Amino acid sequence: MGERVLWWMSSTVSWKAFAATVFVYQDSRARTTGDGPAAILLASSVPGGCGGSLIGAAAAVLAFRSRVGCGMSMRPRPWPKVPELTAQVARAVAARGPYPLGMRVRDELGELFADAEFAEAFGIRGRPGWSPGQLALVTVLQFAENPTDRAAAHRVRYGMDLKYALGLELDDPGFDASVLSEFRTRLVEHGMEEKVLDLLLTALKDRGLVKAGGKQRTDSPRVLAAVRDLNRLELAGETLRATLEALACAAPDWLAQVAPVREWAERYGPRTHSWHPPASTSKREAMALVYGRDGFMLLEAVHAPDAPAWLRELPAVQVLRTMWVQNYHRTVSEAGAEVKRRESKDLPPGRLRLASPYDTDARYGLKQGSWWTGYKIHISESCDDADDQDPAADGHALIPGADGPPPRLITGIATTDVTVTDAEMTEPVHHMLAARDLLPAEHFLDPGYASAELIVGIKKNFGITLVTPVLMNSSPQSRAGAGFDRIAFTIDWDKRQATCPRGDTSTWWSPATLRGTKAIVIKFNKETCRPCPVRDQCTSSKTGGRTLFLQPREVQEVLDHARLQQGDEQWRAKYATRAGIEGTIHQAVAVTGMRRARYLGLQKTHLEHVFTAVALNLIRLDAWWNGHPLDRTRVSHLARLDLSLAA
Repeated sequence: MGERVLWWMSSTVSWKAFAATVFVYQDSRARTTGDGPAAILLASSVPGGCGGSLIGAAAAVLAFRSRVGCGMSMRPRPWPKVPELTAQVARAVAARGPYPLGMRVRDELGELFADAEFAEAFGIRGRPGWSPGQLALVTVLQFAENPTDRAAAHRVRYGMDLKYALGLELDDPGFDASVLSEFRTRLVEHGMEEKVLDLLLTALKDRGLVKAGGKQRTDSPRVLAAVRDLNRLELAGETLRATLEALACAAPDWLAQVAPVREWAERYGPRTHSWHPPASTSKREAMALVYGRDGFMLLEAVHAPDAPAWLRELPAVQVLRTMWVQNYHRTVSEAGAEVKRRESKDLPPGRLRLASPYDTDARYGLKQGSWWTGYKIHISESCDDADDQDPAADGHALIPGADGPPPRLITGIATTDVTVTDAEMTEPVHHMLAARDLLPAEHFLDPGYASAELIVGIKKNFGITLVTPVLMNSSPQSRAGAGFDRIAFTIDWDKRQATCPRGDTSTWWSPATLRGTKAIVIKFNKETCRPCPVRDQCTSSKTGGRTLFLQPREVQEVLDHARLQQGDEQWRAKYATRAGIEGTIHQAVAVTGMRRARYLGLQKTHLEHVFTAVALNLIRLDAWWNGHPLDRTRVSHLARLDLSLAA
């Protein structure tokens, strides 16, 4: 295929036009995650090969490059030993001040990321590329210190610490900065986003620093997508502008024939954030309708019988079509076509609604009264006490010279869009930990992750105890703190009967389904309840008897036990362990900038989070190896004065 494409290019189009088309197609693929292989576009646009389609040829070349490894091959080989001169110079430079993280990692963990683990992401033909294991270490250290790709490549070329960590000679020229971006792309395309975390945790398990059992905790901070927050007017305008930009580069002659280029260049040339929309509501509505009519006009032209078929497959065109279906509707009658904006009640649910033309995975989210556009990340980390740590399997100390409490290490990372609730991720998080053989014995979670059904299910399927608060009884008596709530009734599950505090028994026991959940409805005879002297403390019904709603026996007993437990001071002190995850979130935000995504799309954002987790683990291990104690909560001078006066 590659030879046919090259022949077609040399005989029909200029290299400049073809390069522009490849750029647009690559850029469109990078901005979406559902585009599929490049060969799909080729097959749909050009029967039997490249035919005469410029974008089809671009897709063919990209597909050919992907299959053979983009002209770059990788032959797994062990990392080179640190050259004697490099080690001598690096140690002399590091003699004063803290020992560099990269050098410490090389000393303690050696060849952490073996090349063979990344072989799947590289081709078998072409010139040898840089070691993927070394690129993985450079990327991890890049996240630990937060430099750009260009700055990271500069550090490899000139930094003694990285030359030592990678085993390079002093005169090694390093690599071009674009290699790091291509390496990350390869990991995503081959589903290897979590490879570096898996390799690190495997090495730490061998040293006894992480293990199954013990305690872990999980929480889910918000992550802002690498796109602007746009209102509906701006979203429509920017989506249409992005589509026109792609078409103007991929098919300029066709676009000049079907669109009023001069008028649209004035309207859609500048980005929407570079000018202020009208303040008047009526003018904003009129502008939104103009956007809608122009968008439908462009979609009609793209889907016309005489239009090139491959135009419809451009990711930008597909995003435009989806965005217009979600935000507009059009009525066609004898009088013509009428375009209207959808009202808020007619918009699709948040899980389906696009929030940006550039990141089609980002969604609108709401948590604790705050809106944002982006993702959520679920971070799991070990939180064993010092007494819970066992020696390594070989009977030796975990790390010679280590001091202080054991490090808290991140054991799992999951990234979702913001519409996925925490409860939906409870089971996937445990499956992820089970795949790494790192399931805890106790898992500390906030209430968003738990329900009575999940507590029972996780215990049954994984053997794990979820330490988490559950919702308290919501009956009127329980909310008021007076009267007889459900706990005051004795339940005989075998006889399928309930007994009230005065000794009367129920007359009705019936399984039911309430809001899609299995339940049991228990009723007391109204003739028994009506003359009861404590009726006002039992039911608010004027004529009927008391009614109880229970969950199935196993779930209800677990729920009752959890509610009883969480009122105990000892349980509350134990549950305070969960709060430590907030420190991890703060460290991730402060050190690696995790709050804001660097890349577009869910997969690349997840890759970013995995490298963030590995970087934080190495930072914590470095502090532990060096004997630095964990930071304590800072207390201001004013707070200290207040405490001294209170004492």
